Amino acid sequence: MSELFSLAGRRALVTGSSQGIGFALARGLAEAGASIVLNGRDATKLQAAADELGGQGAEVSSIVFDVTDHDAVRAAVDAFEAEHGAIDILVNNAGMQHRTMLEDFPADAFERLLQTNIASVFHVGQAVARHMIGRGAGKIINIASVQTALARPGIAPYTATKGAVGNLTKGMATDWAQHGLQCNAIAPGYFDTPLNAALVADPEFSAWLEKRTPAGRWGNVEELVGACVFLSSAASSFVNGHTLFVDGGITASL
Repeated sequence: MSELFSLAGRRALVTGSSQGIGFALARGLAEAGASIVLNGRDATKLQAAADELGGQGAEVSSIVFDVTDHDAVRAAVDAFEAEHGAIDILVNNAGMQHRTMLEDFPADAFERLLQTNIASVFHVGQAVARHMIGRGAGKIINIASVQTALARPGIAPYTATKGAVGNLTKGMATDWAQHGLQCNAIAPGYFDTPLNAALVADPEFSAWLEKRTPAGRWGNVEELVGACVFLSSAASSFVNGHTLFVDGGITASL
């Protein structure tokens, strides 16, 4: 059974992994045996994250690139594979949020959400998948959201991007399963992360969330690790195009 979930000998690239969910997933994959490739735009933050993981015994490296820049992504992935070898697991985690009612939502903020939350999944997914297809194996895990299935006031464009992540995941599986890839998504509920800092600090919102969520609380980022290890491992060898909600039951109840 331990072999079924082991990631020993595997290498995982996690985008947006200097903090929050991305860092927690990178650490969890390392604990399951994977070597880790961190990614972000801020070299200083990445180095701090790499030092922390390395201090915990992980085999870790990092690549600095902007996930919204198609050419930069392709060049960085190709160069890394040529120098270091295969990326066996990709976690498309990079994302952003902007909260404004739809009638006042700035057009430039909408474009940034599209590029960061959905175009990046295409750019990095395609760059890594081209190598995986040649090897006949690979795992791609896209980070979706409860907003893949639900909406709430003030984040309509974010909801649109996360809905698109869910459908792009299905498209990846449809095109690439024949080449031995498993492409799935994890949809976190409400987790205490830097992206949600304003909501965590709002007593009224936290009270609403605790009543709305059957589990009655915010999620801890470590609670996403099990789903990520499962979807990265041999245990999910026939799971494809699936979005796994890790949300304390919020999408299951009215």
